[in-house]
Amino acid sequence: QVQLVESGGGLVQSGRSLRLSCVASGSSFSVIRMGWYRQAPGKERELVATITSNGITNYGSSVKGRFTISRDNARKTVYLQMNKLKAEDTAVYSCYCNVFSSLTFRDFWGQGTQVTVSS
Repeated sequence: QVQLVESGGGLVQSGRSLRLSCVASGSSFSVIRMGWYRQAPGKERELVATITSNGITNYGSSVKGRFTISRDNARKTVYLQMNKLKAEDTAVYSCYCNVFSSLTFRDFWGQGTQVTVSS
């Protein structure tokens, strides 16, 4: 089992920045991909950004150029630097992790952290 603990959410004014962190813990697993998804009220969950163990990134179209994802493989931690935040970025941001464990690939999710951007 893998546990994901997120931190860094909160309330921020439009145009400002926030940084989210997510740490994966557990035993006997290899992280393949980590990242963030978000879900705003009344909307479907959408991709924010993911990063593979060798650094390949993928961003949702609405955050390209404003958000940057990075990771520390040794600490099994992923970061999301969010700049130039907009009101439409308001959502619950959930950490995602795809791991290889016990000869299978598995997905795990964090509980989510609220990001609220005031206009």
